[in-house]
Amino acid sequence: MLSQEEINALLAGASGSGDSSTTDSSADNNAQNAAGQEDNNNTPSAQNEQQFVLSDSEKDAVGEISNISMGTAATTLSSLLNQKVNITTPTVEVSTWDELSVKYDRPCVMLQISYKEGIDGNNVLILKERDVKIITDLMMGGTGQVDDEPLSELHLSAIGEAMNQMMGSAATSMSSMFNRKIDISPPIANMVETYSDSTDDLPPFLKGQFVMVAFKMQIGDLIDSE
Repeated sequence: MLSQEEINALLAGASGSGDSSTTDSSADNNAQNAAGQEDNNNTPSAQNEQQFVLSDSEKDAVGEISNISMGTAATTLSSLLNQKVNITTPTVEVSTWDELSVKYDRPCVMLQISYKEGIDGNNVLILKERDVKIITDLMMGGTGQVDDEPLSELHLSAIGEAMNQMMGSAATSMSSMFNRKIDISPPIANMVETYSDSTDDLPPFLKGQFVMVAFKMQIGDLIDSE
């Protein structure tokens, strides 16, 4: 784990763009809001003209914060499932919903988490349908062997609780890193069932550019996924 001085140095290097608060909040998830992007660029033409770019130092900062906070989240998930959970070093890049959505089979589950205190921003975690079923089954004391039944409200409720505990641990970890209280809202779990071109139902920040943090997650010998 980095010392506070090393973390401060990383964040200081990332502060030149004026977007450090949202770069911080990018740390926990597969996708994150680019700070001020939507407020400052309200029209599609303005968004197209001003492309959001992360410097190498900003990528390093987001990646290291993600590595620490998601490592804590993995430990929480491991205790919850009674399975060994490994998360690889994350990769960080700027993405769009069109680019991200084609990487996942349908249906998949999208979990939205907002920050209520400490930093501004949102996290979205995207999980494959089969992974959600396995995690839910393990939480209920099963062996992780699942069938082809469709996802139900029970699955969404259970995965929401798992993510709530994981991201709560991650927020606690970031609170220690940033020396400030960080609080999250309860996750909102939604099914994404088609490759529809419509973005009407997406959170506003996913309609522009955002920071994507991708990592491999292994749960015992049951899940090997991104």
